[in-house]
Amino acid sequence: MATITSVTAQKRQHRYNLFLDGHYAFSVSEKTLAEFVLLKGKTLTDQQVAAIQQFDVDAKVSDLAAQYLSYEPRTVHEVSLYLTKKGASPQALAHAVAELTDLGLLDDEAYVQLFIKHNLRVGSHGPMSLARQLAQKGIAVELAENALAAVPDDDWLPIGQKIIRSLTSQVGKLSSREVSRKMQAKLRSHGFSGDLLTTILASAEPVSEGDDELEALKRQGIKAYKRFRRLPAAQQQQKMRQYLYQHGFSGNQISAFLAGEIISFSELAEY
Repeated sequence: MATITSVTAQKRQHRYNLFLDGHYAFSVSEKTLAEFVLLKGKTLTDQQVAAIQQFDVDAKVSDLAAQYLSYEPRTVHEVSLYLTKKGASPQALAHAVAELTDLGLLDDEAYVQLFIKHNLRVGSHGPMSLARQLAQKGIAVELAENALAAVPDDDWLPIGQKIIRSLTSQVGKLSSREVSRKMQAKLRSHGFSGDLLTTILASAEPVSEGDDELEALKRQGIKAYKRFRRLPAAQQQQKMRQYLYQHGFSGNQISAFLAGEIISFSELAEY
């Protein structure tokens, strides 16, 4: 048994020094002081002292976690990693997570809903990209998949359309096939795929097949001619054909250009 002979405030706010039997024993927080009613004259068993010290350690870790959560929402995994880096014991960490979960401050399911909602409002990621990000934050795969599957396709359309909007300016500069290919590649890089990707492409501004396509063929054909103009005629034609094919033009379009039907080679020589 030990008796509290003095309780003094530290310079550090909300911390107190505890003296047992006339000697400094340990410090506690204001929360711990109130929880155990630690007043001068109170006697404590060894078990009570151990419980007080453990409670104080747990409280410090819980306060540290709460402060970490005050900046922005976090997942259980993120909080656990943070506390581990701060040196929290497994017991104190588990206590902090349980306490914050009970208080509703730590909730992976609510976090996922908020994360998806924020992306739909101001983000630029599709379902697959969000699934990867959530996995990195320690969210269970099933939880993330179920939440993402519940989002209607129509809610993804504005994001997808925003991602490919800049490519519509390439109409008349690139072939319609290449513009479409670039749109698909960009959507895939942002986490869109399958039917959702197809729906977004179908909802995008249509790519003209008329004058814009002809203008694109001229532009790319001139670039091809400039690049290969110094090669022998046969090799030049082969290289230009490959270049235009890689840029999405059909065989008939390429043949027409190489035959001088789109722009004569005498005009090309002026470039």
